[in-house]
Amino acid sequence: MKFIIPKKPLLLVLLAFLILDGLLLVFLLQGKAEIQIPKNLSAALTNSYPEIADLKDKQLSFKDLSNYFSDLAEEKDAVYAYEVLKVAPIPPGIDMHLMGHVVGDILYRQQGVRGIGVCTHDFRNACSHSIVVGLLLEGGEGAIPEITEACGEAPGGTGAYSMCFHGLGHGVLAYADYDLEKAIELCKKTGSAESPRREQVECVGGTIMEIIGGGFHNPKLWAEQSKKYLSADDPLHPCSSDFIPDIARPQCYIYLTPHLFKVVGGSLGSPTPEDFEKAFLLCEKIPASDTASRHTCYGGFGKEFIVLAKNRDIRNIDKMTDEELAKVYEWCLLAKNQNGILACVNSAAASLYWGGENDRGIVIKFCGSLTEPNIQASCFANIIGGVSYYINDPTYRRGFCEELPPTYHEDCLTRLL
Repeated sequence: MKFIIPKKPLLLVLLAFLILDGLLLVFLLQGKAEIQIPKNLSAALTNSYPEIADLKDKQLSFKDLSNYFSDLAEEKDAVYAYEVLKVAPIPPGIDMHLMGHVVGDILYRQQGVRGIGVCTHDFRNACSHSIVVGLLLEGGEGAIPEITEACGEAPGGTGAYSMCFHGLGHGVLAYADYDLEKAIELCKKTGSAESPRREQVECVGGTIMEIIGGGFHNPKLWAEQSKKYLSADDPLHPCSSDFIPDIARPQCYIYLTPHLFKVVGGSLGSPTPEDFEKAFLLCEKIPASDTASRHTCYGGFGKEFIVLAKNRDIRNIDKMTDEELAKVYEWCLLAKNQNGILACVNSAAASLYWGGENDRGIVIKFCGSLTEPNIQASCFANIIGGVSYYINDPTYRRGFCEELPPTYHEDCLTRLL
């Protein structure tokens, strides 16, 4: 199979503005598998946080852990609870992004909008999500200017601001009583003078993720409303509908992936390679003329694969093993067509890089491990573009280029310096 690398990689251009959330939606497994302890866990940490020893030998469900960290956040404050959550031994299959929301909701109650100052990218920006959702549910539509200002204060680079508005989308849908069309209209009211469309796009992505796998503010209402927008008979809806703004349609398809797993009969908790192969085919239903949406439909699989391969422990994404990275590549190959494979791989790489928040070594390792030369070249070309968009520091840029295989040094230095 021959692969042609686009002169201007389309997925990169899209992902520069549509930073991937990178996690499988809230499918909480209650299994009793062996607990995984983060690699950075040490005796010093155990001494600093007695809760680590307390949790080490316990087999707890998501609900149990949610109660545990809620109590901890109330007793010792949410900032402390976040530090423990970063290093605590947690059973496989627990959605750590959602656990971040559990603590983040309490942080908002304790500190209000000031809490955004401690909202790092850990747990894939769950903390900042909680802050802006809290602001919206408390202040309504009039809080949008304050939300925009708060997102600008979120620690991290360009990606942190983007993902803050993705989190707002979750809250917008709840605020609109899970009426997706009303929520989209509210998303259109977000934005700054500098980038009026960017915030809208991220907000729409959050609403799509929420309608597929959310509903925590009102589970009964969500269950009723989600049936209006999600069905096996029209698997590409709501992304194919007229009420999705054209500028945000590709972002909608990025977050549609778990719904596609369900349409083909897959288990949302543990979809199989057979499910992936069937679900990939649904992207072909998007008109060929809508190139951007086709790319992001395939790309949505890559961001899911990263989290699935890591068994949802998003605390250690930048420590993925060779075997885990190989699994992601193997799954992307199930797209079985040039554009789909490239979109999936480049999306996976973008999710690994996470807007420059993660250790760059992991995405360099992933791209370098790809065995097909043209796929590898596309992966490096896209991630170089990601560095160009997210990172301004010339020292970082030069160091990044020097860490690439020699074949890519010249192109990297030309583009970044």
